[in-house]
Amino acid sequence: MLNNPSENLQFFRAWLSEPWRVAAVTPSGRALAALIVSEISTETGPVLELGPGTGVFTRGLLAQGVAEENLTLVEYGPEFVAKLSADFPQARILQMNATRLRGIDILEGPPAGAVISGLPLLTMTPRTVYSILEGAFSHLRANGAFYQFTYGPRCPVSRRLLDRLGLKAVYVGGTFANFPPAAVYRIQRRKTPRIGERRKGRATAFVDDADSASLT
Repeated sequence: MLNNPSENLQFFRAWLSEPWRVAAVTPSGRALAALIVSEISTETGPVLELGPGTGVFTRGLLAQGVAEENLTLVEYGPEFVAKLSADFPQARILQMNATRLRGIDILEGPPAGAVISGLPLLTMTPRTVYSILEGAFSHLRANGAFYQFTYGPRCPVSRRLLDRLGLKAVYVGGTFANFPPAAVYRIQRRKTPRIGERRKGRATAFVDDADSASLT
């Protein structure tokens, strides 16, 4: 299904202005939105969305039963913030860079159960991706999940960064109904290392090392 033509135009103008930030000429399609929120439900609790843009994923979250007041939307682009504020008046909307999440009290209540990311990680430096993930996970509860889409053939977060942050990535699914075709990954914390498995302050083995086979 096609996106709203006015949203496509707004997105295209934002891309023309700052292609490094927007990284796509049109917003994500509804098929991708349905996929990235497919594991979210009313039981998830508060949800943090990074880079919501025109709100395609946001509407998907509402369709999954997430209450609008349980949404915190972090958007850098002022052109998108104005639209989000008008379309989702009960959500908490913050205009800020997602690399600055750590150490800032952005949630009014318990930690988030999930993070939905519309950020173009493939266009970002490893240092930037690290900062975004570190900050996002500081606001996630212990069993919370970070959902990331990509237009690439594998997880947009490198194995090296995942290992450094103690995270694992699992392929959720892909869709050819989106333009361009896209895939979604679920990123979560690995289980706590067993006692005695730390050396020089770093974990040398994890309880769920077998899960590393799911990383790409």
